[in-house]
Amino acid sequence: QVQLVESGGGLVQAGGSLRLSCAASGSIFRHNMGWYRQAPGKQRELVAAITSGGSTNYADSVKGRFTISRDNAKNTLDLQMNSLKPEDTAVYYCNSKTLGFDDWGQGTQVTVSS
Repeated sequence: QVQLVESGGGLVQAGGSLRLSCAASGSIFRHNMGWYRQAPGKQRELVAAITSGGSTNYADSVKGRFTISRDNAKNTLDLQMNSLKPEDTAVYYCNSKTLGFDDWGQGTQVTVSS
């Protein structure tokens, strides 16, 4: 089990970029990691995921615009978000899964203005 702390959220104009970071309190080497988001009145959804082996997958809505990456040496997970749209506005959560543990960060707000 790890504690996760997200950072990097904020207010940006449509077409702009943000980079989210997630710092873990311990090793994430064997963890499958992901970024999720939840907009007001909507269910939490997967944005991007990266396995312990480095394989990635993305929600169709962000393919080609977002890039997930991990640094196992620093125990960090990043999400580079480009060409942001108003519909990307949400609270973004970092997630870690391993051996029955399913840990979440507190979330960071991303707001994209039109």
